[in-house]
Amino acid sequence: MIDFDDLSNAFSRQTVLCVGDLMLDEFVYGEISRISPEAPAPVIAVQRSETNVGGAGNVARNIAALGARCVFVGLAGEDEAGGRLRATLSRETLIEPLLISDPARPTTRKVRFVSEHFSTHMLRADWETPAPASGAVEQALIDAILPQLPRVDIVLLSDYAKGVLTARVIRTVIDAARGLGKRVIVDPKSANFGIYRGATLLTPNRKEFADATRSRADDQAGIAKAAREVMRLADCEALLVTQSEHGMTLVPGEGEVIHVPAHTVKVRDVTGAGDTVVATLAVSLAAGADWETALRTASAAAAVAVGKSGTAIVTLAELRRNILPPASLAAEEKIARSAADLGARLAVWREQGLRIGFTNGCFDILHPGHVKVLTGARATCDRLIVGLNSDASVARLKGEGRPIQNEQARAEVLAALEAVDLVVIFEEDTPLKLIERTEPNVLVKGGDYSLEQVVGQEFVTARGGEVVLIDILRGFSTTSLVKRAGGKA
Repeated sequence: MIDFDDLSNAFSRQTVLCVGDLMLDEFVYGEISRISPEAPAPVIAVQRSETNVGGAGNVARNIAALGARCVFVGLAGEDEAGGRLRATLSRETLIEPLLISDPARPTTRKVRFVSEHFSTHMLRADWETPAPASGAVEQALIDAILPQLPRVDIVLLSDYAKGVLTARVIRTVIDAARGLGKRVIVDPKSANFGIYRGATLLTPNRKEFADATRSRADDQAGIAKAAREVMRLADCEALLVTQSEHGMTLVPGEGEVIHVPAHTVKVRDVTGAGDTVVATLAVSLAAGADWETALRTASAAAAVAVGKSGTAIVTLAELRRNILPPASLAAEEKIARSAADLGARLAVWREQGLRIGFTNGCFDILHPGHVKVLTGARATCDRLIVGLNSDASVARLKGEGRPIQNEQARAEVLAALEAVDLVVIFEEDTPLKLIERTEPNVLVKGGDYSLEQVVGQEFVTARGGEVVLIDILRGFSTTSLVKRAGGKA
């Protein structure tokens, strides 16, 4: 298992220089309503849209999401799309954008029309000028890059063949980085790997690798043979072939081939997953990870990314939860600290198509009756959220002397249970607002309640969810335990 605590603690001390093609990614989501008689083609009834920083900008955002700093050098036109990208990047506290303006070209923009129900990309419209930067712009890029090299820990070139990484820019950056002892990772687009000569690591996908090596690349032995031939031309230390659901194969200049299988996950959208992989590799290697640890970390990050829609980033917390088995998560990691934290976790679970359950209580002194209800509740769903009354709420409901334990202690005890996936503390006397915010698929309470007494049951059933009552263990209650101990009820 990856020693993730040590590795992730080092992420925040790293600075990555990312150079590459910036673009604006727009996603228009809807349902296919009919076939157009004019085309004929599917007609999408638009429901929502979102805009993201794409291309190498998404690499930069993934670096920052892992807690590392990123100096980002890219190119944008002097147009509305470029203005939106500049404004978005300027709000990223861990990204230092150094964007060169090119009034002669539009900012690269991609608009994708996606079927919401099937997660199928129906159409993509592109605005771009995929030509090498002019001599003057090329020099401006180099002038922006070279002064940054001494202060960064690793260099990442994200090539989307949109004009930033010209042969001259690539050669200048790699030579200067090597002169300073800095490693260079390249996510290549050119089939001529020779132009990346001297890079530390090349990370082509399977198709890019097959095109560059003129090989079938259909098994590890074939990949290793073709990789070592092209590595001599490219003078690189290692070559990584990413193969989607077939995992990743790394061929080092020295040592054994390393293959890391892909995680088994429900794939929602692969857009930008490669950006997540190279960003995670760069931060991990900068933090001192060996090849295999960096690969396994990147594979775990990719599994999170493909479970999200659109051009997605993967946070350090999400990566940690995917790398470590659930039983290894510290209790405090299963306590939502804010509405935003709750929302982020719910979004991931929903994108993965998971059934979300909810139950609630004071849980002042945890006893076997509580455990039976919680275990039964978890059996009804894929992820169980427990709403926990705050100290003030318990005092109002139970009276003087309660709670016996404060809300933090009660939350940590609950979070330590394997049946519990997330604990959320609420201030109100009832959990109705929290239930409305959570929108669970199933609402669970102990059998000492009738269906009509369950707070939130009307809201849940109106949305197509269900209410489940779990038989309770007789003879167990917090009030009776407090009385027996001589305390106040």
